[in-house]
Amino acid sequence: MAASGGENQDEKSEKAEKSRFGAGSLSEIEDDDKTQIIKGVVFLSSVASVGLIAGFGSTLALAKKKSPTWFNKGMVPSASVPESGAGLALRALGWGSLWAWCGVGLISVTVWKLLGVHTLSDFRLKMASFFPSVPKSSSGPDQVDWDELFKSHPKPANANVANANVANAANANVANGE
Repeated sequence: MAASGGENQDEKSEKAEKSRFGAGSLSEIEDDDKTQIIKGVVFLSSVASVGLIAGFGSTLALAKKKSPTWFNKGMVPSASVPESGAGLALRALGWGSLWAWCGVGLISVTVWKLLGVHTLSDFRLKMASFFPSVPKSSSGPDQVDWDELFKSHPKPANANVANANVANAANANVANGE
């Protein structure tokens, strides 16, 4: 019985902690933050990958469409051109990617060191002190009126008469509540 009474006390303290911190304990909130960060990284990586593949593929398709004979000549190395076009493109892509990664990394480390921060939360707080805060609006995300947002605008005055009559009839029906 003593064990069950201890469990009740633990449950009560756990409930009190949950009510004090809102959704749960501090470690649960940190775990939620970590999962949100992981989800964000996965999402942004997948979007960037799809964009990279789509851009590279559309560029190749455009090059092949514009000059198919030169495109086919560039696929295989020959005596006059010792490196294929695909090999040259892959080498250029590799060097460009290396320079881009190194450049962004150098800029990030420089900003990080100049600000004198040690953790990501320190960086966030330092940036919040530099930039003005974004005021929170009183209307939440549930307040968006999607019908009003995507409502089509009436045709301009110089549109043909048939379209103007249809738009006027639709506006009259809306005004009458039909």
